[in-house]
Amino acid sequence: MELDSIKHQCECRIVHGEKVKKARLLALDEAATEYLCQTFKALGDHSRLKILWALEHQEMCVCDLAALLGITESAVSHQLRMLRTLRLVKNRRAGTILYYRLADTHVSQLVRIALEYVQEPGARSSELQDK
Repeated sequence: MELDSIKHQCECRIVHGEKVKKARLLALDEAATEYLCQTFKALGDHSRLKILWALEHQEMCVCDLAALLGITESAVSHQLRMLRTLRLVKNRRAGTILYYRLADTHVSQLVRIALEYVQEPGARSSELQDK
């Protein structure tokens, strides 16, 4: 039986009150939920993910990132602004040049864990592999 044909609902129609109560107690607050959603949204963009992966390995300036991605410096600056707002990247000034790096090891871990997940056998659906 294929996964798509399996119904994703309980057949017994019993609400397990204690499980619901525990889940409510452990639920994220709205601010944390929103921030987490914005972080994953940022990671879901090709250009931003490529920027983060490049910065995983070394500091780079806007010019370098634009050359790497094949997009304008303005477009890179726009993406970096979003990444800075979400505290995913930081910069340092050396004269007139700003060099960007990942904000901390948590960002590196996010990207690396996601990469490990998608590289696991069976982690990608056949639909994604066909694209």
